Amino acid sequence: MEPFVVTNDKHRREWRSMLLALEKRIVLCRKFPGMLADDLSDYLYIRTTGHIGSLMTLINRGCQRAARTGTKLLDVDLLDQVKLDAAAERARKALPKKFERGRMTTKPNPGRSRTAKRVA
Repeated sequence: MEPFVVTNDKHRREWRSMLLALEKRIVLCRKFPGMLADDLSDYLYIRTTGHIGSLMTLINRGCQRAARTGTKLLDVDLLDQVKLDAAAERARKALPKKFERGRMTTKPNPGRSRTAKRVA
């Protein structure tokens, strides 16, 4: 399966939609709407480079750790403690700089609708 890409708003909406679907399935008592899709979207993409298998592993292991430790929600501090496969860890090295510099994001542009056209 090809990894998710976030090169345009359509792809970013697909990524967000998938994260929202995952949020609905999380059973942690301190979860909240937007936990994945809003608060952790960029982080999850950087960690998994858009690979669904790595994402599912990270979320599953994160939920297990959150339940075990009593955190009962997913956040960056907890997910940083979760180890992923070596390939995912290697692939994510270049992404943080792109996100930090604002050259890349997983968030759809709220100012543009799907039908909005560019004005030159």
